[in-house]
Amino acid sequence: MEPATRQLIYITREANARLSAQFNQRGWHVEVVANARDARRALRGDAVAGGLLDLSSGFDDQEIGALEACLTAPRVGWVAATAPGQLQDTALRRLVRDYCFDYVTVPYEDRRIVDSVGHAYGMVVLSETDEDATTRVGEGEMIGSCEAMRTLFRAIRKVAMTDAPVFISGESGTGKELTAVAIHERSPRHDAPFVAINCGAIPPHLLQSELFGYERGAFTGANQRKIGRIEAAHGGTLFLDEIGDLPLESQASLLRFLQEGKVERLGGHEGIAVDVRVISATHVDMHQAMVEGRFRADLYHRLCVLQIDEPPLRARGKDIELLAAHMLERFKKDASRRLRGFSPDAIAALHNYRWPGNVRELINRVRRAIVMSEGRLITARDLELAEYVEIVPVSLAQAREAAERQAIELALLRHRGRLGDAAQELGISRVTLYRLLGSHGMRHIEVHQGSEQMTS
Repeated sequence: MEPATRQLIYITREANARLSAQFNQRGWHVEVVANARDARRALRGDAVAGGLLDLSSGFDDQEIGALEACLTAPRVGWVAATAPGQLQDTALRRLVRDYCFDYVTVPYEDRRIVDSVGHAYGMVVLSETDEDATTRVGEGEMIGSCEAMRTLFRAIRKVAMTDAPVFISGESGTGKELTAVAIHERSPRHDAPFVAINCGAIPPHLLQSELFGYERGAFTGANQRKIGRIEAAHGGTLFLDEIGDLPLESQASLLRFLQEGKVERLGGHEGIAVDVRVISATHVDMHQAMVEGRFRADLYHRLCVLQIDEPPLRARGKDIELLAAHMLERFKKDASRRLRGFSPDAIAALHNYRWPGNVRELINRVRRAIVMSEGRLITARDLELAEYVEIVPVSLAQAREAAERQAIELALLRHRGRLGDAAQELGISRVTLYRLLGSHGMRHIEVHQGSEQMTS
């Protein structure tokens, strides 16, 4: 239940007394603040709050940049008030899109903005009540508290309530299917089927029949009718994993289904209407695949209406230790003795290792260590990471290079590969950022230019 008095953080340079009184009448305790420092002070504590960011009151670019950190608070439902034409500014538009549940344009009715803040507050309350559904999807494997994961959880909540196709990109082993399941479970389709198919694991000559099904007698061995995966997902969600490995023949058939909303079983002669929400995922560089003719651009743009990027494990900081502890708790029954945790050298190795296999590799290493450990603490040797305990001494130039690379990687993750926004955050030009990507050997990072981005 919501508390009788709800907290509102009202960030403005010129408070509207009439509006504050309207909030008070509706059971809100209003705290008016004028800068990021006071906003952070007001946000202390774990209570859910509503937030009103009055961008129309005249904050300059530096003040807005400082306020952005406040907008990442996970327990605040933000609404923005903007002046006419203000959202033409790219930075402001991104700020509102990424962090706010809604926005209103001045002049506005007081009742309208109070209702909007109430709705944003209510959505956060719902998210807090069902927090495990967001952070512990798939038997608890999808957990995290770092900013990259908080951004992912916010994206899941946003896209779940729409029916538009979602495209999940990220390295192998990052948990893309868990994200797809989370979206399905939070969507209005959660009571209907979630059907997954790995497009790279099925031989090309069988993929058509797996996707679309077949009629009896369609080919030798087709002794009875079979419903395809797309048809089996009717009313629910179809998850196309490793869509980048889909053969061109199947790409054409899938595109036809997305355009018409109908499937035709092999050997059949009539279209069958199917209502599904499509989520696709891949670790493949899709832009390169389209350039090389391995993937159809028209199909990609049909699938990539909303985009979510899975952060690699190496970019998740303290989450690595959190995930390892969670896996130990989950699988410790496999141990021959009572395990108490990880030794200091194991924790050091967990953070020093680059995790090319991401979360999947972490799970496998921890499970093996649980079985093979001979002590009460899992060591770096048990994880087969003994050589990563000590950090190899580096020069100042090498340290600067590593820090620069990490800053660029995290900025691109936060801005979903948009070079312009990442460059602005880093305080450099787009051209300089592109040059640095080359010098650090990071051109392989997919840059999503021109694709439609998520809206709030």
